[in-house]
Amino acid sequence: MPRPSTRSSDRRRSYDQYCAAARALDAVGDRWTLLIVRELLAGPRRYTDLHADLPGVSTDMLATRLKDMERDGLATRRRLPPPSPAYVYELTDRGRALLPVLRALARWGAPALDTPRPTDAVRAHWFAVPLLDALEAAGEPGTVEVRLDEGVFHVRLGDGEGSAYGDGPAEAPDARIHMDAETCAAVAAGTLTLAAGVKAGRVDVAGESALAAALRDETARG
Repeated sequence: MPRPSTRSSDRRRSYDQYCAAARALDAVGDRWTLLIVRELLAGPRRYTDLHADLPGVSTDMLATRLKDMERDGLATRRRLPPPSPAYVYELTDRGRALLPVLRALARWGAPALDTPRPTDAVRAHWFAVPLLDALEAAGEPGTVEVRLDEGVFHVRLGDGEGSAYGDGPAEAPDARIHMDAETCAAVAAGTLTLAAGVKAGRVDVAGESALAAALRDETARG
């Protein structure tokens, strides 16, 4: 993968304000940075995988942003053990602490998820962050696998540990939810509850665990 230079002209400018918000924006306010964080919150990723799931970013821009994130202590780069020769990027504790920031942005932005525009790319796991609130409403820890037409992702609902998510199917999910992307966007935006979705036949919740039962109870109360 391309590695950016470290010339002084390549360094980002600071707001030069003694303000916590300004300091935060110095680190994550550049274009693409928070979307890279979104991808890495799902787990370690290779450069090629990041580039594939960030349509529109140039290779130079992605490499530069990753270098910035390493410099600012948000991410690290490590080599996978043999026999794989690949390197992966992963978030540090400071980088993972940005999940609440992304959740707040997702809550604010979810109402704008109307019908996808013709130019919009779609990845299933992009729905994980805005969906966390609706899934946590069940009040039970466990793993939920969410299947959309565009793909599959899973969410780990914490028991005092906080929630997390990952791309792809879960190894042994406690509950499975199947819906289309339009329904998922509506649930994330709060314009459709899981309860109403189930009643309308737009959401299917499967599983015999306490979490699955709690999700079904939540739908019954809707």
